[in-house]
Amino acid sequence: MAHIVEQNTGNDAQEHAAPSDSTAVSGDVSAAGMSAGLPSPLPEINAGVPAHLRDLTDRARTYVEAASSANTRRAYAADWKHFSSWCKRQNLSSLPPDPHVVGLYITACASGSTAGQSPGATAGAGSKATKPNSVSTIERRLSSLSWNYPQRAQPLDRQHRAIATVLAGIRNTHAAPPRQKEAILPEDLIAMLETLDKASLRGLRDRAMLLIGFAGGLRRSEITGLDLGRDHTEDGRGWIEILDKGLLITLRGKTGWREVEIGRGSSDATCPVAATGSWIKFARLIKGPLFRRVTAKGSKVGPERLNDQEVARLVKRAVLAAGVRGDLPESRRKQLFAGHSLRAGLASSAEVDERYVQKQLGHSSAEMTRKYQRRRDRFRINLTKAAGL
Repeated sequence: MAHIVEQNTGNDAQEHAAPSDSTAVSGDVSAAGMSAGLPSPLPEINAGVPAHLRDLTDRARTYVEAASSANTRRAYAADWKHFSSWCKRQNLSSLPPDPHVVGLYITACASGSTAGQSPGATAGAGSKATKPNSVSTIERRLSSLSWNYPQRAQPLDRQHRAIATVLAGIRNTHAAPPRQKEAILPEDLIAMLETLDKASLRGLRDRAMLLIGFAGGLRRSEITGLDLGRDHTEDGRGWIEILDKGLLITLRGKTGWREVEIGRGSSDATCPVAATGSWIKFARLIKGPLFRRVTAKGSKVGPERLNDQEVARLVKRAVLAAGVRGDLPESRRKQLFAGHSLRAGLASSAEVDERYVQKQLGHSSAEMTRKYQRRRDRFRINLTKAAGL
């Protein structure tokens, strides 16, 4: 590992963390980009605002943005833009809110005709077929509209029959079972770890990410949102503390703060604590984001936080390289596995009381935890035999 240490000397305490692609506020959803669909409930700073209140106005706007995640803000903005564009093509107005217009919009989403046909265009001209949205996507778009309209001081009556009845019909017609990601079980994870280069910075980082994601039952945004310590960055979602008996992670979630305890493994080869320590040591990390981009053909570690989508890409890459579910075509395996497979893997394989798994995953109910248990409990209780057959 000596050559790794020599190559990576630029990560000291003076290095400042840059916002990641997954958590930075894009121009479309910033205070300057409200036209993209995310209005500010605060007035714009202008001559009418007293000078002594301008700092407070700026700070209040910052708190408004902090009320929701960057991904949520991007989704709100994108959905409003999608709806507004559809209204414009149909010669309809997006404001004020009209339940009948919204009902037509979700119908178009369900039928795959949101690209629509420009008003006045002849049949077959100016139209474009689009893929019908899933029920979950339509419900998300509707939720986005239900949020966006009140921000413009014009609430939408989502219970209006023009919306509620159409949505009920869409659910009855198009609803399908949820497509869950396949769980990565311990034997799968060990095989995936063997495909990583143990002598490279990227391999050390990827090993730590897979192990900490699995053992902690973390979401991909929680993995890449970690800092080395408390208050290191503004965009961090939590921080780590390496203790004698394991790794303590403090996370900020939707419902508040929670702690995740990751104990040491039975061997260094599969120990998430040892893997994390090796990554920190050879990457020469002191402060800021824990998982960062490896640059210069793998010889240096940059200051930027890793995008959370890289977790999904890493999982897919390692699954293919390790031959996990090799009985399936490559395209199918890419669909089955993603970042969530690590979280589902812990829930499916940890042979402990269910309440401990529930606590680790941060679920409010045991029922939610059971949804993550993919393979472990199937046919464990055989009611057919229990009934005497």
